[in-house]
Amino acid sequence: MTAVFALTTSFLWGLADFGGGLLTRRIPALTVVVVSQLLAVGVLGAIVVATGGWSEAGPRLWFAVAAGLIGPAAMLAFYRALADGPMGVVAPLGALGGVAVPVGVGIAVGERPGLLQFSGIAVAVAGVVLASGPSRGGAPIHRTTLLHTLFAAFGFGTVMALIAEASTTLTGLFLALFVQRVCNVAVGGTALLVSARRGGAVLPPEGFGAVRAALPALAFVGLADVAANGTYNLAARSGPVTIAAVLASLYPVVTALAARGVLSERLRSVQAAGAGLALVGTVLLAAG
Repeated sequence: MTAVFALTTSFLWGLADFGGGLLTRRIPALTVVVVSQLLAVGVLGAIVVATGGWSEAGPRLWFAVAAGLIGPAAMLAFYRALADGPMGVVAPLGALGGVAVPVGVGIAVGERPGLLQFSGIAVAVAGVVLASGPSRGGAPIHRTTLLHTLFAAFGFGTVMALIAEASTTLTGLFLALFVQRVCNVAVGGTALLVSARRGGAVLPPEGFGAVRAALPALAFVGLADVAANGTYNLAARSGPVTIAAVLASLYPVVTALAARGVLSERLRSVQAAGAGLALVGTVLLAAG
């Protein structure tokens, strides 16, 4: 069942990333983050009540609070990158943080990466360089988009590390995710209010009606992300964590295939090579 749960995680994360990036091309990115997370809060709150997750409350939830403060900035940067750049490049680069940050944390506390992990770091760095390199044809990726992507990757990896520390049981995970999402909405909502007061766009040109019409898609983005966290936890608990991490890290393939199938997105040859190397580097890091 480990493979089933982990591949389900890849599928859900990949579609959530594609949906979030696609919505951000029509609706301001911050609005997408806040509304999708708000819808997820309602569902998670019901799950916590139904499973008795409140009994798991304790000091470890401060890790979830920290994740909730970092998450909105990472999601905002990632959705902007997906909206502005080729998804087939942004998605693999964004996946690096999910395994690179835990490796960095391990080094900081005295662990040493194995040969596979050192290889993964080298391959991933080469992928980043090539993914932003010049070639003929295809969609360009600007420096700002690349910076947004790398910032998001680091943020996502940090959030994953914090959530792992926030819970030790499945019901505890639901509570940690609920607390994280509440903080996401609080931080994102405050930023949205500040942006509105400064004259920033919080609604698409079509007005609130466009947001209301997109509610099903926004709900899918928020709930798919939450569900992916749950299935990854199940995958890690039902078998070797290494296998779960490797298979779950393949979600950029889903995003890239969706972009290819729905948007007919084409990549420059060097970008495709860079995206592929980034994905290989991610797998090597997770497998090390």
